[in-house]
Amino acid sequence: MAKIALMLGIAAFAITVVLAQAVATPVPHKILFIGDSFTFWQEGIYTHFEKLAAADNPPLIVTTGKFTIGGAFLHRLWDTKDCINVINTGSFDVAVLQEDIPETTIADFREYARKFVAEIRKSHARPVFFMAWAYPKLGWISMAEIAQAHRDAAKELNVDVAPVGLAWEQASKQRPGINVYGPDHEHPSIYGTYLATCVIYATIYGRDPSGFAYFPSGVTAEEAAFLQKLAWQTVQDYRAGRV
Repeated sequence: MAKIALMLGIAAFAITVVLAQAVATPVPHKILFIGDSFTFWQEGIYTHFEKLAAADNPPLIVTTGKFTIGGAFLHRLWDTKDCINVINTGSFDVAVLQEDIPETTIADFREYARKFVAEIRKSHARPVFFMAWAYPKLGWISMAEIAQAHRDAAKELNVDVAPVGLAWEQASKQRPGINVYGPDHEHPSIYGTYLATCVIYATIYGRDPSGFAYFPSGVTAEEAAFLQKLAWQTVQDYRAGRV
């Protein structure tokens, strides 16, 4: 009887493992990026994202889509209606929402984040907030306030946040020679775009991009290693509430 019970227990465990694997969340392969020029600058985060995924081990084949308009915060993107059509018809696994809070208000961000998240979830995709950065041109809000606005919205809506702006802040402190801002002190340099890509990748997949062989022209292998490590550390620190 003991042997039979043991065998039944092993069989039950095996069935449980198989069922758990069957219901596990599938790896996202189709990613939509929604935002303004912060998303499409430097050939677009989506371009670098596909190449970074292909450098994972094992390689991950990712197809990206985009809906971006220069200077358009979420309110304006929502009002186009076309963005909603893309969400509803694209069969995306993840939709990355990038707000440019200095261009709008926190209240406006919260309102349209709710609208977008509801639409994204109706399409059975996973929403992720892309927390962008502060910049001197519109200096009415600090990086700390932008981060808090994203924390509050994420808590309300149960959404993951890719803490790009906080990673930029750390990069500027730790390696001031690597300027994440472009010449206009607003848009990203290639360093800024690559760091943003690594942070978003780490957030979506829960994977440390350190050691990935892809980095864009203009970034050295040593600089890429620093940015990869910083991206992962920032994501870990953000999730633990340390930043």
